[in-house]
Amino acid sequence: MKPIQNFRNHSRLHPTYHYFIAPLAIGSVLASGWMLFCSANSMWQSILIFVISLTLGTTAALLRVYALKVQDRVIRSEENFRHFRLTGSVLNQNLRMSQIIALRFASDDEFPALAARALNEKMTAKQIKEAIVSWKADYWRI
Repeated sequence: MKPIQNFRNHSRLHPTYHYFIAPLAIGSVLASGWMLFCSANSMWQSILIFVISLTLGTTAALLRVYALKVQDRVIRSEENFRHFRLTGSVLNQNLRMSQIIALRFASDDEFPALAARALNEKMTAKQIKEAIVSWKADYWRI
């Protein structure tokens, strides 16, 4: 059984990305940059290794960003449909994506009122999450 999710433990890290790929990409860019800076004889090889490291590091970062953008779009669609199902109207377009992402943790009972409150009071994502009384877990986003 999964542990009960709440405000204190809802954030997630993907170990393969956060503890292996990202540090390796950053380390390779830094090491190849240092090698390029310090090289005296093999300048072209150092440039090539630096460009390859930079390309792979950028690719790793973009893959993460693209995956999160897709998840954001799915969350916006799901929460828009949930709001429509509960109230008969779609979410207000002035809600920021960060607010919608935070609202996904609210139960159906408090979701419409909290969405209106988030818009009117210009609540941050953290404030929205702290205001949730009945937490609805989301184990899918990474």
